[in-house]
Amino acid sequence: MTEAGARVRTGGCAIAIMAKASAPGRTKTRLAPQLSFDEAAALNTAFLQDMAAKLGKAGASAPIAPYVAYGPPGSEPFFRSVLPGDVALTPIWGPHFGDCLWRTTLALLEAGHESACVLNADSPTLPAAYLSECALKLAEPGDRAVLGPSTDGGYYILGLKQTHKHMFADIAWSTERVAEQTRERAREIGLAIHELPDWYDVDDAESLRFLLADLGLARGETRKGADRAEATAELLRRLDREAGLIARLGAVTAAGIEGAQI
Repeated sequence: MTEAGARVRTGGCAIAIMAKASAPGRTKTRLAPQLSFDEAAALNTAFLQDMAAKLGKAGASAPIAPYVAYGPPGSEPFFRSVLPGDVALTPIWGPHFGDCLWRTTLALLEAGHESACVLNADSPTLPAAYLSECALKLAEPGDRAVLGPSTDGGYYILGLKQTHKHMFADIAWSTERVAEQTRERAREIGLAIHELPDWYDVDDAESLRFLLADLGLARGETRKGADRAEATAELLRRLDREAGLIARLGAVTAAGIEGAQI
């Protein structure tokens, strides 16, 4: 399942970041034209690094095995160059997102983990405590799912203890209906769901403005800590210093972030 050289711990909760190798013009393209293709690809890399850091932090308080389920085929060298060595890589690639999520979950459970989660790569400020809570809830007796809803109607994480393929069936992927339809699939098979707090992902100019404000960068501040997305913040500061990113985006104000729902 994993590429050669990856170190895999069986048992516990496997959490796989669903990731695409950074390539100008092929990753984070919805951020154009506000960002150049090169800038968007660099942001994709920073997001991956921050998400991997969160798995590492969460693993200090819960039994988590960190993975990246990646594509396209042949891009393992990219991921090995930007991720910590304790993150296992598993190649997952295909035209249908739901099938990729299902095959990742199945592969992790078949590898011997007690539970498996698929995690987005677009929430660099996601609190690591949410990932710990997810793993600990899945470790409790009884079958259940754990769902982390996104503020756009999708989800940032879905965790399962058994191979419930129905959880990925008939979902309108990339729409605001994904989380609710996932709840419906769980109700149809009588599967209990533990829900984590909502969080946001970053996939367009509006959510990037929100991220800038959340990190304090729109106000010239600097925040530290793993939950503050250090790789992402460093890159955004550099892009602002060298290419006027904040002015280019017209970033939201402090009042805007305080009134927003995340």
